[in-house]
Amino acid sequence: MYLIKKELGDRVDLRFYNDKGRSFHPKAYIFHYENMGEIYIGSSNISRSALTSGIEWNYRFNSLSDKKNFELFYAAFVDLFENHSLVIDDRELASYSRNWHKPAVSKDLARYDELEDFADAEGQPLFQPRGAQIEALYALRDSRAEGATKGLVQAATGVGKTYLAAFDSAQYERVLFVAHREEILKQAAMSFRNVRRSDDYGFFYGKQKDTDRSVIFASVATLGRSEYLTEEYFAPDYFDYLVIDEFHHAVNEQYQRIVNYFKPQFLLGLTATPERLDGKNIYEICDYNVPYEISLKDAINKGVLVPFHYYGIYDETDYSSLHLVQGRYDERELNETYIGNVKRYDLIFKHYMKYRSKRALGFCCSRKHAEEMAKEFCRRGIAAAAVYSNADGEFSEDRDIAIAKLKNQDIKVIFSVDMFNEGVDIASLDMVMFLRPTESPTVFLQQLGRGLRTSRGKEYLNVLDFIGNYEKAGRAPLLLSGAKALDEKTAHDYSGIEYPDDCIVDFDMRLIDLFREIDRRSLSVKERIRQEFYRVKELLDGKVPSRMELFTYMDDAVYQYCVRHAKENPFRRYLDFLYEMNELSAAEQEVYSGIGREFLALIETTDMQKVYKIPILYSFYHDGDIRLAVRDGEVLAAWKKFFDNGTNWKDFSPDITYDDYKAMTDGQHLSKARSMPIRSLKASRKGFSIEKAGYAIAIREDLRPVIGNAAFKAHMKDILEYRTMEYYRRRYEK
Repeated sequence: MYLIKKELGDRVDLRFYNDKGRSFHPKAYIFHYENMGEIYIGSSNISRSALTSGIEWNYRFNSLSDKKNFELFYAAFVDLFENHSLVIDDRELASYSRNWHKPAVSKDLARYDELEDFADAEGQPLFQPRGAQIEALYALRDSRAEGATKGLVQAATGVGKTYLAAFDSAQYERVLFVAHREEILKQAAMSFRNVRRSDDYGFFYGKQKDTDRSVIFASVATLGRSEYLTEEYFAPDYFDYLVIDEFHHAVNEQYQRIVNYFKPQFLLGLTATPERLDGKNIYEICDYNVPYEISLKDAINKGVLVPFHYYGIYDETDYSSLHLVQGRYDERELNETYIGNVKRYDLIFKHYMKYRSKRALGFCCSRKHAEEMAKEFCRRGIAAAAVYSNADGEFSEDRDIAIAKLKNQDIKVIFSVDMFNEGVDIASLDMVMFLRPTESPTVFLQQLGRGLRTSRGKEYLNVLDFIGNYEKAGRAPLLLSGAKALDEKTAHDYSGIEYPDDCIVDFDMRLIDLFREIDRRSLSVKERIRQEFYRVKELLDGKVPSRMELFTYMDDAVYQYCVRHAKENPFRRYLDFLYEMNELSAAEQEVYSGIGREFLALIETTDMQKVYKIPILYSFYHDGDIRLAVRDGEVLAAWKKFFDNGTNWKDFSPDITYDDYKAMTDGQHLSKARSMPIRSLKASRKGFSIEKAGYAIAIREDLRPVIGNAAFKAHMKDILEYRTMEYYRRRYEK
């Protein structure tokens, strides 16, 4: 549905046809020569089959033999081009990409028109970006041009994030790639080698400690240790480009050490995990700068991944007496529930046979569970193997050997424990089976993604989910719809949910009743907030979580409720919440009982629809040396430090460009600060603001005794960090 105009020496002018009142299906090529014009009208596409083996009919004539009709057709083209088309720019292309779905007919064409791999003059494979990778590369380039020094690419499993990182970092001399599994590092090294066409790479894990190569692939468990983050191994600015794979792990301490130590020109985070679904807000690490994202739903709609046929199967297994520890069921109790459960074995095998499979992957709760499942399938005539770390069981196999056997169909099923959650794909998989409670949305989507890669002859993935009365049962439909966050829908309310093209979601009717019963027994939201607090506290080994820690680890369904309901939102008056929970320290009790409490509450609750107040408040905080009054120069320093960071300048003014921002004078910055946030803060201080000669803004002297309190300083910093990140979150969602 597009029109192209190309004049000698000029760029191609490409436009979209734009007339909703008429259909558009012409296929014609018009050529202008020095003495004549020529038109080809017919059925030909520019494709391999059309130009070689396909049956195509075309009609050709020129302006010398049929001037009247040539001018008629050309005039029609000019009218369409000038009056019924949209100019294609970056914004229009982005909009088109968001709404584009792979046409159904492409499935048939693919059988006859397979793309060949590109090769160079020497016959070596030529690796080039494709599809979503191309879009992401442009988005990353534009983000850096706007001043960004870090960014997150969120793309569903199978889109090719590792190759994307290799393409994007190709022009940088020194690159560090960090992941948590050695097999991921080895696979990434091959991807980078293919793109850079160089053997100048090394590894930093285990006993191997390469430090003199252009590209280093490092395990977080090794590099994240303090003894290796030193000048002796790598200077902070040694690497120009840093890649953090599986970025949803980056909230962990070892990742944080690496991210905080190195100072690359650009940091790229890669993840397939949607926003905050697992209660770990990875976006705060890159200040919500997400240059590109393509969801599971979009990837399927665009044909990057195959559709899924999801079957929710009613499982009578009773989980009501099992214990949850930090949100996970106890492995020993799960083993006791599953091992020897013949009725459950029969149920799983029955549905495996019903939907048939050439290559299947089953996710188990433990090594013993995987062994038992492999044993049961082998006993019933289906060759299977168990795969887990340090495998030594009767039915276990080394992972690489098992994968090779599955690809060759020497076995039909692999039963795994965690080893296929990330980084390892078998494109030809046609079935995945969830054989344990799905407690983590992150893990659910990772495991689902193992089977969604495209493969010749593969039309869809069968997903068998065996569901009992466990915690969070019934959330799968929301995840499968591509939702970024779980909203307040009940687990049995699926109205309005849209799934990707050609996907099926089918539940046993008995599960709907089960989901209703689970919802009926669910806790009140206020109690869920309290329980989330205690869960996060337990996660932090008994430490009372700060606002930022609670924000980072809180279940998103609970957090979204907090955001929408100010009265029950603990982030608005956190000291009051800690007081009610009996969690205040002695120093915090002192702050709580005095004027400091109300001042902190004022910072927590002051309106911040825009970002301007944040740098003014930071000028008071002054890296912990809290001031009661700030001069123009101190305001200016904090103001510019904030807006110069990353892409914060975009929030300075509507429609401002990066060049406009960089050209601003100190006077213009101060004028903006005085006219907006300073004036607003003075008006909203409710008795805290005072006039003080020679100062831009000041607050009451009776706060002086409390500003030296370490707890007051910690809470003020925590509030500013949380409110900054919460603002970024809202900006990103918009």
